[in-house]
Amino acid sequence: MNPGLRSNSPGVLGSVSRFWHKSYAPDYLGFALLFTGYIVVQFLVEPFHRMFSLSDLRISFPHAEVERVPLSLDFVYALFIPLIFIIVYNTTRGASTHKHHVAILGLAIAMILASFLTDVVKNAVGRPRPDLLARCKPKPGTPHDILVGIDVCTEASHHTLHDGWRSFPSGHSSFSFAGLGYLSLFLAGQMRIFAHGAHQGIGEHTEKLVRGDLVRALLCLAPLLGATMIAISRCQDYRHDVYDVCIGGLLGWTVTYWSYRRYWPRLGSSRCDEPYAGPPAAQDSGRYDRVRDEEEGVGLGQNVGSELHQLR
Repeated sequence: MNPGLRSNSPGVLGSVSRFWHKSYAPDYLGFALLFTGYIVVQFLVEPFHRMFSLSDLRISFPHAEVERVPLSLDFVYALFIPLIFIIVYNTTRGASTHKHHVAILGLAIAMILASFLTDVVKNAVGRPRPDLLARCKPKPGTPHDILVGIDVCTEASHHTLHDGWRSFPSGHSSFSFAGLGYLSLFLAGQMRIFAHGAHQGIGEHTEKLVRGDLVRALLCLAPLLGATMIAISRCQDYRHDVYDVCIGGLLGWTVTYWSYRRYWPRLGSSRCDEPYAGPPAAQDSGRYDRVRDEEEGVGLGQNVGSELHQLR
C-alpha cells in the first residue's frame, strides 16, 4: 500500500503513520536500536581469541596502568566538548529549534553508530593488542616457539584479559574522529569555508567562491588535530599500533560524514550553514524538503532552489 494513502487513513493507524512520516521518529528508533546493540556487544559478547606466540615481539609491550586519555576523558573530548560547543554556538547565533535539533541528533547518531561498528569489528577480528603478553601473564613453562591459546593465561581480571583481543580497530580513534570530526564539519559549514555563491539574475549566473580566511579554516581543522592526538596516545600507551588507529580514525570520519550529510547540505553549497528542512516539511509537501546536490547547480555555480524562490 502506498505510504501516502496510509498516512491519510483515519483512526489510530493513520495517526501513527502520519507521525512516523512527518517526524524524526525513524531516526530515534534507529538510534535506540543502535544503542541497544552497542550495550549487548559491549557487555555480553566476548572477542574471538586468536592464537599467539610468546616469542612475538609485536605483543610484548608493557601494559600501561594509567592511560594518557582514559575512556572517561575520551567522552569529554569527543562527545561533551563538541556537544556543548554546538549548543552554545547555535544559541548565541539565534538558531531555530530545528537547527538545534538536527545538529545534536546528527552528532548522537554518528557517535553511537561509530561505537557500534567498532565493537562489532573488534570482537569479530580478535586481534591481539601490543600489550597482550603483559595482560595474559602466561603460565610458567609455556613454550615460546609455538602457537598457544588463551588457556595459558593466568590473569584473573576478566575484562583485562579478554580486552587484550580487541585491538582492531581503535575505539578511541573512531570515537574521537566521529565526535570531533562532526564538530569540524559543523564549523566548516557555519563559517562557509568552502561555500559557493550563486547567480545574479534569471537566465544568467556567475560562480563565486566564498573562501573563508585561513584563521577560520584552521579553527575548523583544530578538532581533527585533537582527534589525531587522541589516536596517537593509544600508540604511546601500547594499546594499539598505527594500523589500528588509522583504520579506527577512518571509520569514525566516514561515519560522521555520512551522518552529517543526512541533515546538512554539502560544504560547497550556498546554504551550507542551514540544515535540510526534513520531515516536518512533509506536512505541506508530502515528502522531505531536501535540496539535492544536483539541484544546487553543482558544476554550474548556480543554486536552483534560490532561483525558484525568486520566481514565486
